[in-house]
Amino acid sequence: MPLTDDAEIKSLLEETRTIALVGASDRPDRPSYGVMKELQDHGYRVIPVNPQITGEHLHGEFVFRELAQLGDPIDMVDIFRRSDAAGEAVDAAIAIGAKAVWMQLGVVNEAAAARAEAAGLKVVMDRCPAIEIPRLGVARVDAS
Repeated sequence: MPLTDDAEIKSLLEETRTIALVGASDRPDRPSYGVMKELQDHGYRVIPVNPQITGEHLHGEFVFRELAQLGDPIDMVDIFRRSDAAGEAVDAAIAIGAKAVWMQLGVVNEAAAARAEAAGLKVVMDRCPAIEIPRLGVARVDAS
């Protein structure tokens, strides 16, 4: 069952330090661009993943093609993909040993959520961490 309780979501955000952002965009008009910056400003290390802009830098971070390329442990994978494409990102998050997957506003994939939960990952769907952090009063984190 995806997390819906405010206390559980707040706890997830407080224990998270490193986030892989699947579907990161280098276009300032795209939501993922602003959300990545807001998460960084809150202290998280955010690693962008997007095959279209692999090798570029976004908000100071190297953009990777896929989650499998990341060498660092990932606490949470934030998914900016259509609901029908989110399953692939969830499966990749499971494969790299992420602790949680977060599907953005409008992204709901029950089958992928069930796979993630069966693998021991925490799941949040149809929410945005950049909205939840101030709403829940999550203190600034220290990703270092």
